[in-house]
Amino acid sequence: MVGSRGHYENFPVGSVLLPRPMRRHVAVLYAFARTADDFADEGDRSADERLRLLDGWRRRLAHAAASSEPGEPPTGDEPPDTVAIFLALGASIRERALPVSLFEDLLSAFRQDVTRTRYATWTEVFDYCRRSANPVGRLVLRIAGHQDGRFDEWSDRICTALQLTNFWQDVKIDADRGRIYLPADEQRAHGAREEDLRAGEISRGWQQALAAAAARTRELFDAGRPLCDAVRGRLRYELRATWLGGTRILDRLEAAQFDVIHRRPSLGPADAPWFAWRLLTWRGPS
Repeated sequence: MVGSRGHYENFPVGSVLLPRPMRRHVAVLYAFARTADDFADEGDRSADERLRLLDGWRRRLAHAAASSEPGEPPTGDEPPDTVAIFLALGASIRERALPVSLFEDLLSAFRQDVTRTRYATWTEVFDYCRRSANPVGRLVLRIAGHQDGRFDEWSDRICTALQLTNFWQDVKIDADRGRIYLPADEQRAHGAREEDLRAGEISRGWQQALAAAAARTRELFDAGRPLCDAVRGRLRYELRATWLGGTRILDRLEAAQFDVIHRRPSLGPADAPWFAWRLLTWRGPS
């Protein structure tokens, strides 16, 4: 699991648990997605600058998928290893027959982060997750050689749950950036007011709304859990660790009554013994 802040904090990208043949492909997937995510979220760029960088990333993606030749040198706003990222990405797309549409979905979600700050319904949030999170799981499965529709469905549920968990971790951080992912209809149902967040308060209404959201998230984790037993080899242990990490964050959010104002729940080295024990004692479906 990735230990850095962002959309991909809890996703299976780069762990030593992954099979060695997968690691370079997953690493370049992460480099592509994380850099684009940073274009949308980090720094003090204007919205127009963010969209320009994301458009450039889309053009580079199309070039990398179509040609093994280097693209244009990076602009001043792009990382210096941009050309290397896309040369490696193009090689992975060809070697593992990765659908370019899944990378395009990621970029569309990052563009949406620039242009949209509120969601009215769960349907809208799930559509965002379909593009911001689910492609990562499907691409990891393709890298591992899996082309099974059932696996995709289970993966989508886990990835959406991971994305939602990250939202509930970062309610205050995102609100400070002017963005709220909890649907407005869920906020209204519990009397969760945005002004409370701006005042630095997780009110009773926010606690209730986030508790309802966490329960929905846990249902998704449970629905996707069969994937952790369906895959073979080292990937199954990576997926189990990822699943365990996401549900552990939910446990901590619930134990703190969703007060992410004073402390954001996260995972760290102190959790390693717990992970080791839970992986050793993991029980598949009866």
